[in-house]
Amino acid sequence: MSSASLAVAARPHPEAARVVALSAAIALNLAALLILTRPLAPQVLALMHKLAAVPQVTFIEPPPKVPPPPAIELKPLPHPPAAPVHVQPRPDVAPPVATPSVEGTQPMPTVAPPSATPADTTTPVEATLAYRSAPLQFPAQALRQHLQGTVLLRVLVDENGAPVQVEVEHGSGYAVLDRSAREQVLAHWRFQPAMVNGHAVRAWARVPVSFVLHDL
Repeated sequence: MSSASLAVAARPHPEAARVVALSAAIALNLAALLILTRPLAPQVLALMHKLAAVPQVTFIEPPPKVPPPPAIELKPLPHPPAAPVHVQPRPDVAPPVATPSVEGTQPMPTVAPPSATPADTTTPVEATLAYRSAPLQFPAQALRQHLQGTVLLRVLVDENGAPVQVEVEHGSGYAVLDRSAREQVLAHWRFQPAMVNGHAVRAWARVPVSFVLHDL
């Protein structure tokens, strides 16, 4: 026998090798499947028991709707009849008749004497009032310019003797003296209030204010 024939006889048959390989693969797959499924069997059984123990849900139908009560119509109460009002007629009164006097003439009506009315204190009166003056302050500008003169003021005095308004009735010829006299009388002078029927009233009074240099 030649060497070629021996080589052919020693090579295995291809069908037998394929069968052996497939058998080995199937055996390996079965072994792996058994290994994987064996520990999962208790878990699958427990899950099936839990699914079987789920309680059934029963749906309760809502109660039927109750219709609303019928509307009640409110009727107004009848008003009681008004009681009749009896008006008594007014008796006729005869006009008074004047009784003639002995001489046959009508009596003269009695006239009451006029009552004394209080004096109107809203309108100030004109009066000559006593006053208490404060020491006169000579304006500095008038001293520098050697100005002097007399200012005649018209002063409105209230019921308490305080001046409330001062007007220049006749000026001194110098505005600085007129302004100083008005301000000093309004701020510092006091008067005796005018009296009418025993009541103090507002009054206008005239007072002179003299600025003389030799008096300093």
